[in-house]
Amino acid sequence: MEKPSRKRGRKSKNAADAEANPNLTTTATSADDVVASLNTAADTTKTDRRGSKRHRKTGKGKSDDVGIGASPDRRASRHSDHNGDCDIVTAVSDGAPRWETVGKVVPSMDAVVKVFCVHTEPNFSLPWQRKRQYSSSSSGFIIGGRRVLTNAHSVEHHTQVKVKKRGSDTKYLATVLAIGTECDIAMLTVSDDEFWEGISPLEFGDLPALQDAVTVVGYPIGGDTISVTSGVVSRIEILSYVHGSTELLGLQIDAAINSGNSGGPAFNDKGECVGIAFQSLKHEDAENIGYVIPTPVIMHFIRDYEKNGEYTGFPILGVEWQKMENPDLRMSIGMGNEHKGVRIKRIEPTAPESNVLCPSDVILSFDGVNVANDGTVPFRHGERIGFSYLVSQKYTGDKALVKILRSSKIYEFNIKLATHKRLVPAHIGGKPPSYYIVAGFVFTAVSVPYLRSEYGKDYDFDAPVKLLDKHLHAMAQSVDEQLVVVSQVLVADINIGYEELVNTQVLAFNNKPVKNLKSLVDMVESCNEEFLKFDLEYEQIVVLRTKMAKDATRDILLTHCIPSAMSDDLK
Repeated sequence: MEKPSRKRGRKSKNAADAEANPNLTTTATSADDVVASLNTAADTTKTDRRGSKRHRKTGKGKSDDVGIGASPDRRASRHSDHNGDCDIVTAVSDGAPRWETVGKVVPSMDAVVKVFCVHTEPNFSLPWQRKRQYSSSSSGFIIGGRRVLTNAHSVEHHTQVKVKKRGSDTKYLATVLAIGTECDIAMLTVSDDEFWEGISPLEFGDLPALQDAVTVVGYPIGGDTISVTSGVVSRIEILSYVHGSTELLGLQIDAAINSGNSGGPAFNDKGECVGIAFQSLKHEDAENIGYVIPTPVIMHFIRDYEKNGEYTGFPILGVEWQKMENPDLRMSIGMGNEHKGVRIKRIEPTAPESNVLCPSDVILSFDGVNVANDGTVPFRHGERIGFSYLVSQKYTGDKALVKILRSSKIYEFNIKLATHKRLVPAHIGGKPPSYYIVAGFVFTAVSVPYLRSEYGKDYDFDAPVKLLDKHLHAMAQSVDEQLVVVSQVLVADINIGYEELVNTQVLAFNNKPVKNLKSLVDMVESCNEEFLKFDLEYEQIVVLRTKMAKDATRDILLTHCIPSAMSDDLK
């Protein structure tokens, strides 16, 4: 949810009046100028009616000089009740505040920064080149250890990242330390010592309860200065993280989260950070539905980085399961009234637990916490949550005690947890896509970014059914398995009759199965047989003369200005 470049437009009437009469003073009410109490989450765009006066117009838009309506004593008394979080604006006899006497307003807001990023995305449809670079702005905040947190999608495919403090006119170059695509969090740092002067890092608070007040601070679209919106926590559950295509704990709030708010902190009424704004629901039947990454997910990301020196991800159990709410189903599998749990449907072949768990096993508990027939576990008083939350609290390589029911007998296993290996990965870790070209046939590995590039943001509706089926249901049989396809055919004399092949899976080469793109490259490059034979899905085959195909490749690359027949990672 990056903020696009702001377009120029007409100045507001107030701005025009201010230029016409520079002596005009009004009550300063933006979040940069007034004390905004996080306890009340007051709307910072409204003036205090007790301290405002109507301007008397004096022809052609001019106005007389009007002082601040409320007395200095009353203003001082109103601004002093903020638990020492601010300095007082010194009142002067002419009714206008001296801005040089304004101290910092809310220290927690001073830790909120604006993030500027230049992105250069790979072109997955033409993998030998990149797309035109573009700029975006978003929000972030400072934490301990000279670090800044923001959203992963705010700095994805970055070529340059800068940050700017509130009230500063200087942008500082930042370095990306870690990007957690699954949890949509990125960690930055700034080498310039000047950036860290006078800034206190934010402190994290506990997971809020339902109806707790939250205040989202950031730099959204609609202005250049800091913005404050407020609301309450309306839901806490396992959410779908759009950027990482994962499901983790999340908060739903009714505060407005707009483009540019991404990466900004959400505060509780104590001024503690309880989350990071990261996405919102845009639907004709929904209003003011925003989502926040809660502190358990944030702390998992930070501790993972501190423990391993890099981001390793959130582990999974590696099974697909079925609810056991039907009494006949429970009876058929040997579950008594005292048993509750979920049935394992399938197990990831690449998951460590595939060696000990079996289909039709019933998971009774995870790390000593009983699992209900609907797959939930106790969360807090009066709340339940999916048991995947317990798994996501672990770290890659950790072990967990899983109790199962198998053939009416109970077993316990210590299972090592690992990250998910998908046949069609949700992302490729910021690396450029792999490709291989021979005789004009462009081979590549399918990923979610590739599907999005080929079929648009609605790829899950527009992509071919076979590709979607593999994306949603197929499981990798080994950690290095890939779904290799003929992406397109660069037309030439050598490939006449094959021009219409698009996104068709390659099953075998010269009767040998294609495990991944690297294995295909090795087999083709070392082939000494007379023909190159590719077995494709739908019983299609492609046959080319080996020597002619390799000779034609050089001319095709030259025609299309392609620097190499394969990506660097395949050489």
